[in-house]
Amino acid sequence: MTEDETKSGDDRRVRVVLVDDHRMFRAGVQAEIGVTDETGVEVVGEAADVDQAVTVITATRPEVVLLDVHLPGGGGVEVLRRCAPLMADAQQPVRFLALSVSDAAEDVIGVIRGGARGYVTKTITGKDLVGAIFRVSDGDAVFSPRLAGFVLDAFASTDAPPVDEDLDRLTQREREVLRLIARGYAYKEVAKQLYISVKTVESHVSAVLRKLQLSNRHELTRWATARRLV
Repeated sequence: MTEDETKSGDDRRVRVVLVDDHRMFRAGVQAEIGVTDETGVEVVGEAADVDQAVTVITATRPEVVLLDVHLPGGGGVEVLRRCAPLMADAQQPVRFLALSVSDAAEDVIGVIRGGARGYVTKTITGKDLVGAIFRVSDGDAVFSPRLAGFVLDAFASTDAPPVDEDLDRLTQREREVLRLIARGYAYKEVAKQLYISVKTVESHVSAVLRKLQLSNRHELTRWATARRLV
């Protein structure tokens, strides 16, 4: 995907649904890409959790859904599972593009196995996101550069990834906080990245340390690094 990939010259439009549990983030994406006359993207619906997403997607039948990976009610994978018949519709397929703060291999592979056509991180520019939406609408696969390797590696191997019982104890949000803390982010930076309060970050860190039986963030970083989560 290049900086020049934006709306095609034929003035066609792509109808999009935004699925993310952060209202401020949805508003930001809407402001960035939703000026239809300029971008060709028409935002026809929004949702903040799995049930809302399935309802809105079924009602609006967009060409593309921008889907966050971590959602209340089962996550993006659950949305994909419940929308499988819409993806399989040969006449009017609904295609999914994951848009997430997470760049973890397990998240990328999970939604791609679930049927998403691509995965980009929230660091993407508005211009490139518009280009990605049009490409996914056309049936192409789109990935942020570093993430494509995860998918190639996963589908080149026939071995199922091992189950990590310790990691499975953590909620999706706790995993997000864990990765950012392990990368050296301060609590304020984590809060800004995830659109949550510093107090909420502190609560998640405490829960992670308790569940993993760790004493401090240095032990947490070593734990995450050993599992290649950083």
